[in-house]
Amino acid sequence: MTPPDLPVTPPFDPEWRPVAFKEWQLVAEALVAGEQSVILRKGGISEGKLGFQWLHEKFFLFPSYFHEQEQQVKPLPDGSSRVIPTSGRTEDEIVFSVYVEAIATGRLTDWDEVMRLHPYHIWNEEIVRERFEWGDQPGLSYAVVRTWQLTEPWILKNRSSFGGCRSWFGLPSDEAGGWLPRLVSAREVEATVGTPHWLIG
Repeated sequence: MTPPDLPVTPPFDPEWRPVAFKEWQLVAEALVAGEQSVILRKGGISEGKLGFQWLHEKFFLFPSYFHEQEQQVKPLPDGSSRVIPTSGRTEDEIVFSVYVEAIATGRLTDWDEVMRLHPYHIWNEEIVRERFEWGDQPGLSYAVVRTWQLTEPWILKNRSSFGGCRSWFGLPSDEAGGWLPRLVSAREVEATVGTPHWLIG
């Protein structure tokens, strides 16, 4: 059994080519705080003919910043509003500090099943309903996840290849010291909200 004061290193292949998944910064913070254990996704305008797909089982989170997300999420456990931090952030750099593994993925087309996930994420019901009803066929893609927080963030220069309305981005393996030492020292997060076990086969 691993002592509680030591990080639990996520399993990975040293030859892995790292990828990132674009997600709201407030969601990334909720994941590392243990307040969220699922990620929900609707289709995107640049996802191709098949729509959104869970193309990867492990990925870094690519933080997305826009202030509207502050009004589209639940309050903090103490009742205060969530606020996107602005200190230490520049448009020239992307800070990767969260690593995620999807332990189950799928698609839900029943609204009652989507509502069962309400305790496991921070989105308001209104934004979830909007995502669910988007497109020709109602539904949401989900991933039940395990999360690690990087004790040393991986900071990359921003570039044109990181632009666009896409969910997935390839990352340069060796830039800025590389991804490997970051994962070796990453800290696994305990999901205090629990996990929707009925979605895990």
